Amino acid sequence: MSTHINAAKRGDIAESVLLPGDPLRAKFIAENFLDSPKLYNAIRGMFGYTGTYKGVPVSVQGTGMGMPSMGIYSWELITEYGVQNLIRVGTAGSFHEDVKIGDVVLGVSASTDSNYIHAFDIPGTYAPNASWDLLLKAQEAHKDLNISLKAGNIVSCDVFYEFGDWWKKWAKMNVLAVEMEAAALYMNAAYNKVNALAMVTISDHFITGEHSTSEERQHSFTDMMKLALEVCVK
Repeated sequence: MSTHINAAKRGDIAESVLLPGDPLRAKFIAENFLDSPKLYNAIRGMFGYTGTYKGVPVSVQGTGMGMPSMGIYSWELITEYGVQNLIRVGTAGSFHEDVKIGDVVLGVSASTDSNYIHAFDIPGTYAPNASWDLLLKAQEAHKDLNISLKAGNIVSCDVFYEFGDWWKKWAKMNVLAVEMEAAALYMNAAYNKVNALAMVTISDHFITGEHSTSEERQHSFTDMMKLALEVCVK
């Protein structure tokens, strides 16, 4: 069995999957953290690997940018491949001085300006949340790893280049950071009754103007990668 975007057969993908947007980050995680990683997908250059971490099968699958792309990959992982735990490992832009470059943020919930919600025909505004089970495991794991961790509401936006001070309105509601995928992941997981968690490393700062390089985004955010892998084996 395969799909138009995934060459994997049933059984090739583990029940727990890390989901970086950048396929090169997927490659980096597989080659540096997984034992005996096997490439199961390279369609559209969106690499997917399965290996083991501390003896437990774990997969890592690139998803691309934005909610439509995350929506397709995560939906198929859940419905076609039986994935039960989906952990986004991505980057985000901070809205607050105390959420700094390099900080790891857990998205307890994901606000959004997207129309993705319309696919589910909900008669109102829906607030998608992370899995409580995965949040607890992340909280436990971060103490073992001595990683600084923040958690709260993040916002998933459809537009990358937005105009003006739009972000300040989100910041006033104590939304910590902006990214582009978590809300779709959380909605798909909720609808299909599986677990999802978005953990993001701050790579850009709306107040200070700081930015990480593309190479740093691919290779340097190892605290987040280690934390996600520990969640998979707890």
